[in-house]
Amino acid sequence: MLTPQRRRGIEILDDPAIDPAIRERSITDVTRSNRWLGGLRAAMSELRAVIRHENRATLLDVGTGLGDIPAEVMREMREKVVAIGVDEARSLLVAARRRMTHGVCADALALPFRDASIDVVMCSQVLHHFEFEDAERLIREMNRVARVAVIVSDLRRSWIAAAGFWLVSFPMRFHHVTRHDGVVSVLRGFTSSELQTVVRSATGNTPVVSRRLGWRLTARWAPR
Repeated sequence: MLTPQRRRGIEILDDPAIDPAIRERSITDVTRSNRWLGGLRAAMSELRAVIRHENRATLLDVGTGLGDIPAEVMREMREKVVAIGVDEARSLLVAARRRMTHGVCADALALPFRDASIDVVMCSQVLHHFEFEDAERLIREMNRVARVAVIVSDLRRSWIAAAGFWLVSFPMRFHHVTRHDGVVSVLRGFTSSELQTVVRSATGNTPVVSRRLGWRLTARWAPR
């Protein structure tokens, strides 16, 4: 009863014609949301578990937005990580250029990297933007490029999470676009079994799926 059916919805930020200033303002809200509501913590928990075993690692963050994950990785592990952010929005990459080692403007479904060329490939709060067929395409691309691990961090679908985001968006002074898209995002999120199924269907791998605080889910697997 607390888990609605997955809904397509329409996120305003998915429109490529949106004003870049509104996009940057709303993604700034999303970055704050991830820091305070669990998204950054979920992603970093998985990254630490992988990178601590590597002497030197390359990280690719697909759909990096304003680069909050590369920035946090570089703050914690600057000496051992080369952090690369990929996003379709050039304006976001320009704004985030100091938060990562390299920024690449590219389509997430056609990553411009060779097979097994990046140690850790991840996406955070990105997969829910896609219907299942394209979600599988994205996961296959990430799996193709990764050498050591692939990480997906996303939203766990719930009426409680959707209502909670709507309520906290007011004291946090989110832009109305952020408020709208945030609720739509939650209702486009996944259950644990859905996330495991889409990864297995795309790659043949069975990921370790974990529930995280803040109605988040993470999936991690070794590419093959």
